[in-house]
Amino acid sequence: MSTTADLVTVLKKELKATQMTYADLAQAIGMAESSVKRMLAGGDMSLSRVDQICRALKLDFAELSRRVADTQPLLREMTQEQERAVVADKKLLLVAICVLSQWTLEQMTAQYRLSEAECVKYLAQLDRIGIIDLRPLNRYRLKLAKTFRWRPHGPVMNYFREHALLDYFAGGFDGTGEGVMLVHGSVSRTLAPAFLERLQRVAQDFAQQHQTDQKLHEKDREGYTLVLAMRSWEFEAFTQLRR
Repeated sequence: MSTTADLVTVLKKELKATQMTYADLAQAIGMAESSVKRMLAGGDMSLSRVDQICRALKLDFAELSRRVADTQPLLREMTQEQERAVVADKKLLLVAICVLSQWTLEQMTAQYRLSEAECVKYLAQLDRIGIIDLRPLNRYRLKLAKTFRWRPHGPVMNYFREHALLDYFAGGFDGTGEGVMLVHGSVSRTLAPAFLERLQRVAQDFAQQHQTDQKLHEKDREGYTLVLAMRSWEFEAFTQLRR
């Protein structure tokens, strides 16, 4: 959540970017320079004062709000409550997956049986949950980091295990750009984290390429779901055969 400190930080950056001094700002809003310094140091200002500063900086208040929102740290993981809210409605989960892929509202309504009003409603819900920052014209900023992952034993992964896992692995993985590999082996416990780090880099590369390729025409892109996993595990049927 944005704080007064974030607001002051953005205002100071704008002052510096426009090469406006505290003295210049004081003159523009009818205050003493010393009062302006105290105000920005303490962050104690009314909305009307913020509006005056915006006019002095020739900055729209909505744009200021957007820049403050952009300073907020991105989420690497959601809370249980956030994930529970997402899986409570199948259509909301669908829209959440779409925004993770940076789909526009137009793309969602074209591909799925969602009306524009429904889609806007679900985008507003994702904004309240904290997944996106919804903006004018139904555009949004994703508030999740590139390293974001669903909670390992959270509501979304549990939903995936129960409803989607068998469906995913039922595929032949024999199409263009598809493949599945099952590799078993015993390696040093000290080296296992290094393999996991490589898998994480592959996931980040995939996410980055997705971002880059959004500029391509839709006919030149294909939707893929990448699943990377590594754990100490033995097939239950084999475990039952152990002495």
